[in-house]
Amino acid sequence: MKKILAFAVPVILLITGKLFAQDAAPEAPVIDFGNTAWVLTSSALVMFMTVPALALFYGGLVKRKNILSVLMQSFMTLAVVSIIWVTIGYTLAFGPGKGALGGFIGSLDWAFLKNMDIVSPYYISQDKAPIAHLAFVVFQMMFAVITPALIIGAYAERLKFSSFFVFTIAWELLVYCPVAHSVWSADGWLYKLGALDFAGGTVVHVNAGIAALVAAIMLGKRRNLKPTPPHDLTYTMIGAAMLWFGWFGFNAGSSLAADNVAASAFMATNTATAMAAITWAVLEWIISKKPTMLGTATGAVAGLVAITPAAGFVDVAGALAIGVAVSLVCFFFVMVVKGFFKYDDALDAFGVHGVGGILGAIMTGILATPAVKYATGAEYRGLLAGNPRQLLIQLIAVGSTIVYSLIMTFVIFKVIDMVMKLRVTEKDEAIGLDVTQHNERAYTVIE
Repeated sequence: MKKILAFAVPVILLITGKLFAQDAAPEAPVIDFGNTAWVLTSSALVMFMTVPALALFYGGLVKRKNILSVLMQSFMTLAVVSIIWVTIGYTLAFGPGKGALGGFIGSLDWAFLKNMDIVSPYYISQDKAPIAHLAFVVFQMMFAVITPALIIGAYAERLKFSSFFVFTIAWELLVYCPVAHSVWSADGWLYKLGALDFAGGTVVHVNAGIAALVAAIMLGKRRNLKPTPPHDLTYTMIGAAMLWFGWFGFNAGSSLAADNVAASAFMATNTATAMAAITWAVLEWIISKKPTMLGTATGAVAGLVAITPAAGFVDVAGALAIGVAVSLVCFFFVMVVKGFFKYDDALDAFGVHGVGGILGAIMTGILATPAVKYATGAEYRGLLAGNPRQLLIQLIAVGSTIVYSLIMTFVIFKVIDMVMKLRVTEKDEAIGLDVTQHNERAYTVIE
């Protein structure tokens, strides 16, 4: 009997163990803590780009009586879009696409971030450990914040705060979310087409830049517009330096991993920015005999914009080419085209972000190189690497974004103007938006 039990008990335990093992819940995916930490750090850097970086960059360029209005608009954009994103924005941009519009807009499966919790994973690729899904939500939230904030540069010093508030909400939901879904979501039609936008050339800069042009034209020129110099270029320089710093999170963070591609994107970002700053300064040196702080800072921002879609696809040589090209082209638009067509793009949001984004997206299709290799084995090739089709795809992505942003921004502004008027009164504009819209002054005189 003892021999039978000695044989039977292990067999029974083995069988029951296998049965229970089959019924046990599958192991949760192991979240990569290092990559998650990098994405969260990058999220903070991108937030820093809106407030205080962009706010100071724009704030130094306006008249002293309007600086608080620009700071307030930037600050409020962060607050408003943060709430939009966690309630409905993220699911519209990155939620699963369903039905006939699935390639254009996400479903409501993740509204209020339902169906995900703190252990929910977000898969970078099939052969990589996932990051925390909420880390990806936060990272993309900061992109959603800065995009409408860029448009502030076009309507500065003349848009009512109430109109700004409504416009930001409507534009985020009706323009940003559909474009982000189309380009970045796995269900998006431009994503499936093969459009390359590493960190937001089309989604952020082309999208916001075209909206800025529409805003400038529809609002009309600022009244009593004189060639008044920026009220505080030290703010602008500090803002530009902060943007340069934060942009490493913007671009290198878009790898979603602390890996070789993040390092390559970091290097490409710094290289293009430095080259663009030098090129703009040299242009001013040649044309007006003196390089300026404003021009050098503007060139640096143009370089940051243009390298954004290409950062994860080009090498140092490509970054240098983009840096030179974007300053040449944006300089022409800011100094010649704007004056010729006489539209009041107050702080050159279109001339730098729109034009720079378009150029960067197109040059991605030309300069993308297999020299930047992904751990997944993926390689991307542009025209110079023997793939002319990529350039065509980039043109389609840019063209469709321009058309959609232009039409929808026009409609949104038109409806707001009909319901509540866009501009402040002539008297309020003369007094300044700081006092008339916020009952505050940035500077006081002590007697």
